[in-house]
Amino acid sequence: MFFTVQLMSRRDADEDCDTSTPVGKMTFTVLGAVAELERSLIIERVHAGVRNARAKGKRLGRPTVNVDRARIASMRSGGASWRVISTELGISLGTLHRLCSKIPSELPSVSL
Repeated sequence: MFFTVQLMSRRDADEDCDTSTPVGKMTFTVLGAVAELERSLIIERVHAGVRNARAKGKRLGRPTVNVDRARIASMRSGGASWRVISTELGISLGTLHRLCSKIPSELPSVSL
């Protein structure tokens, strides 16, 4: 905060507030306190909204992807590339690699 006030402690031609005086410093202190209050109120409202949504039974976050791992294993052992498998299953290549890294015993080794 001191650095910000120090940078702003010049008299702007457009503004009527001189931050090098005690009144100007007090003005910026009050504005900083109001900004901090507003930020706290926003955080409270967001948390209250999340609590309300959870109480109503809403699922928050990204939806999970259900993938048939046996199908991945059969496609991979059949010679399909990772890109072909991901396109056919409708998932991203990164998601496919992450899923396959969790089940190394079922699939051939992942080579990138």
